[in-house]
Amino acid sequence: MPVSAAAVGSVSAFLSHFLSTECAAVANSQPSLSFSRSSSTRRPPVLGAPKVSVSGGSNTKTDGVVDQSSLLPDEMKQARMSADWKAARAYNEKGLIYEGRIEGFNGGGLLIRFYSLLGFLPFPQLSPSHSCKEPHKTVQEIARDLTGSIISVKVIQADEGNRKLIFSEKEAVWSKFSDQLSVGDIFEARVGSVEDYGAFVHLRFPDGNCYLTGLVHVSEVSWDLVHDVRDILTEGDEVRVKIINIDREKSRITLSIKQLEEDPLLETLDKVIPQDASIDPGYLECEQSFYH
Repeated sequence: MPVSAAAVGSVSAFLSHFLSTECAAVANSQPSLSFSRSSSTRRPPVLGAPKVSVSGGSNTKTDGVVDQSSLLPDEMKQARMSADWKAARAYNEKGLIYEGRIEGFNGGGLLIRFYSLLGFLPFPQLSPSHSCKEPHKTVQEIARDLTGSIISVKVIQADEGNRKLIFSEKEAVWSKFSDQLSVGDIFEARVGSVEDYGAFVHLRFPDGNCYLTGLVHVSEVSWDLVHDVRDILTEGDEVRVKIINIDREKSRITLSIKQLEEDPLLETLDKVIPQDASIDPGYLECEQSFYH
């Protein structure tokens, strides 16, 4: 079918108008892009330093600035340790009490934190209060229960050259409770270790705890002749004791069990010799006639 020139012209005009309108719409819908004439790519601005997780203990972490102490050179770490050794010597010389955290224990005693140093508290230097509270527990079990707690101790040796830092809880307890003692005082007590020369006995204070320990020498156990202390006393026995001597310089208490009992010899003499010490006049007359 032949198409007229007028129809072709109308279609061409319609297509031209349609295409120009669509291109404009597409152009307006796209974001404008700009390109740098420079050959190098522009870098983004530098952000602040990222936070670093720093271990604050065995399980804790703190987000923030890195702990500077972990970055100190060896010389500064050594200077800090030397200062702590100096402090330990001062505690030792002045007899000061230190509140130390128990970090752990081994076969011989407790590990005590002293600033940047780690010291040692032998089991024999523990206060008797622990074993008196829980007599059924071994010293290892007591040490495990004490780990992580704070105890009062004294520095009894601070040798930086040999790296020996030794603590005593007994000495700290002595400073707190020894002023309450006097010669002649009578205590309820619990027998601790028993040796050939006597028995160590823990004094029970009014609050029920045993804070101080004294020695009952074998000669003060009984008025009878004692060949072996173990025949009379056993660890854990409850006894009554009398304080017969206190050496405050050496932190020693001497105790007696027998002085709370009557001396059998005195009882015998009381029976033989009259209390009024009277003498029969007839006896004097007989004595005088004998010499004359």
